Amino acid sequence: MSNGQWYPPEWPARIRALASGELTAVTPRRAATVMLLRDDTSGPGTTGPAVHMLRRRTSMAFAGGAYAYPGGGVDPRDDDRHVGWAGPSLDTWAGRLGVGTAAEAQAVVCAAVRETYEEAGVLLAGPTADTVVSDTTGAGWETDREALVARELSFADFLDRRGLVLRSDLLAAWARWITPAFEPRRYDTWFFVAALPEGQRTRNASTEADRTVWIRPGDAADGYDRGELLMMPPTVATLRALRPYGTAAEALKAADSQDLAPVLAEARMEGDELVLSWPGHDEFTRHVPPAGGSASLPSGDGTAGNPS
Repeated sequence: MSNGQWYPPEWPARIRALASGELTAVTPRRAATVMLLRDDTSGPGTTGPAVHMLRRRTSMAFAGGAYAYPGGGVDPRDDDRHVGWAGPSLDTWAGRLGVGTAAEAQAVVCAAVRETYEEAGVLLAGPTADTVVSDTTGAGWETDREALVARELSFADFLDRRGLVLRSDLLAAWARWITPAFEPRRYDTWFFVAALPEGQRTRNASTEADRTVWIRPGDAADGYDRGELLMMPPTVATLRALRPYGTAAEALKAADSQDLAPVLAEARMEGDELVLSWPGHDEFTRHVPPAGGSASLPSGDGTAGNPS
């Protein structure tokens, strides 16, 4: 049985067009996504944390039907001015994220926190540097969330209005993936890990998702391997990397040791065959024969765990 790797049928033609100069690569847009964790106590003994995932609507132009994490693009206003901030300094974050300025670091972290609130209703912010809001339900909160989604309200103004500081210490950077050069919608995406704050609950607040689930990373990866859950390579890789940790706290502690070197797909020709690969992640390699044939996966793909 094949696995659930998302693979658009138009990719081979786009790759060949890029190689021939008929297609010009677009500049990736900065983005952030958050692997929100909570300790799973539903089973006997230590079962490990569960991760919050959403399934993108099949009508979506990009990765329709695929399971992913809450996330999205940077709002240009996210680095317009300094926001209320708690945790590591912006310079520290800039070094960890591999960006050139404190403003860029703020924009990426703000995107992670804002998108988690917009799509899951979870807010990693609090009145002080050592507190976090415990309840984001209610008409007032929903009005503000919808204004953020519509970009009628900047995240900085939202925090100011609520008297909140962004708790960057509740997040940890985990990975960085860049959409392949042949894709028309490209993102330079930082993956973060965070624990669900006490008292808060997730909900499907995204118009882009038709369902959400809490699932252990290993179970999600197994579902992908069986071909039951459709996912993009970065999602599968990060799920596999989370699998060894028994608690959300363990995963957050391990984040500092994760490699944030950007992962970018490569395409090359071997004779008439096109080979698509993600450096360091052999399980996602695709061998695409000349037009008319069907793409194949490497032997054993989808049966062995590979890290992010």
